[in-house]
Amino acid sequence: MSGVTGPEATGGAGRPPARLVVADDQAVVREGIVMLLGLLPGIEVVGAARDGEEAVALVAGLAPDVVLMDLRMPRCDGVEATRRIRRDHPGTQVVVLTTYADDESLFAALQAGARGYLTKDAQGEEIVRAVDDVLAGQAGLAPAVQRRLLERFTAPPPLAAAPAELPDGLTAREAEVLGLVAEGLSNKEIAARLHIGAATVKTHINNLFAKTGVRDRAQAVRYAYQRGLIEPPGTSVT
Repeated sequence: MSGVTGPEATGGAGRPPARLVVADDQAVVREGIVMLLGLLPGIEVVGAARDGEEAVALVAGLAPDVVLMDLRMPRCDGVEATRRIRRDHPGTQVVVLTTYADDESLFAALQAGARGYLTKDAQGEEIVRAVDDVLAGQAGLAPAVQRRLLERFTAPPPLAAAPAELPDGLTAREAEVLGLVAEGLSNKEIAARLHIGAATVKTHINNLFAKTGVRDRAQAVRYAYQRGLIEPPGTSVT
């Protein structure tokens, strides 16, 4: 389905109307999205695809600025279609528009080259904003998606599986405190996390410093990594 046009008003930052292809396997949803986009300023829908294969073909023939891409589609899903579009047609950006906001879907789409990610409860102005963002070279992400990414990449280093016997006579509590020290928590923050007094935390830290022979927190963090008490940064836990 092609040749569906929206208002000729310019888009964000005075740009000409963005030429869009919509890809969604559900006809009612696809037609609804096309209808909505046709009412938005600065958007021109030039084609609609029923699956990823059609989306790739439309991009090859129409060279749109942006594809609004569903993820779960037959024949060729949105992730694979995104990967092929970004590989073969780098001038076309992809904004995912999907029901799914789980981490697996999100990171697969972004790794495939999508520059935007919205869920289908997005309002029209959110879609326009995402299109403007990706055309300006920025990420067009829904606020909830931005939070997920921030949480994912600022998460503290995970605790490794505790060895059968802790080194240097450390107790389980001392090892736990050491892990929190490695996360960068202060004594007060450790006390709040473990629901114990700050004086107790200080006692645990003094004990584990004495047992391990470290002199400061930096050495304690290095010790924790070397002894396998926490995973090094970038290590994935499956």
